[in-house]
Amino acid sequence: MTDKQILSSVKDRQLVEKRRQQMIKAAISLFKEKGFHRTTTREIAKQSGFSIGTLYEYIRTKEDILFLVCDSIYEQVKRRLEAVIELQVPTNDTLSHVVRAYFELMDDMQDEVVVMYQEVKSLQKESRDYVLQKEREMVDMFKAMLYKYLPYKISETDAELVANNIFVKGQMWGFRRWMLQKQFTLETYIDRQLHYLRKALAVKVP
Repeated sequence: MTDKQILSSVKDRQLVEKRRQQMIKAAISLFKEKGFHRTTTREIAKQSGFSIGTLYEYIRTKEDILFLVCDSIYEQVKRRLEAVIELQVPTNDTLSHVVRAYFELMDDMQDEVVVMYQEVKSLQKESRDYVLQKEREMVDMFKAMLYKYLPYKISETDAELVANNIFVKGQMWGFRRWMLQKQFTLETYIDRQLHYLRKALAVKVP
């Protein structure tokens, strides 16, 4: 399932996107406060600024909104990473620039990340599989960068592990923020993570 496969009685794609972004923002706030199951569609509609009837013109179920939240997170990550990659001249430290941009995005999206990890289990199997596949694609982006930017050949097993480590450590800033943000600023957190990443990969900063 993709966001285009979530049925809407409204045919104006721009309006559908606008209304769904309002729902996503409202849902994140409510899911964070009350959880997915305790939040009602009426509350989401009110927080979004329109009626419950209007809400059901753009989605079918409350689960559709949770799916849109998860899908939105991965689409934003993909766009940010692709934009950074396009701007970078390939060097030994290109990977660090991309990882920094990813960590900064995870800082911007802390609430979304927390909601996703708390509530993705509430999706039905088809939707959950789609979201997990999007996560797989994000990890594969990091793997591709390891193959492209490292000054030596890395094994597939090592690339898989390092890519997953990068992915999780970025998100950890959000779901472990209750502890990490008492001890680190975002800048120091990124710097230390990059220090250990470069050390593990034996990459020197030019």
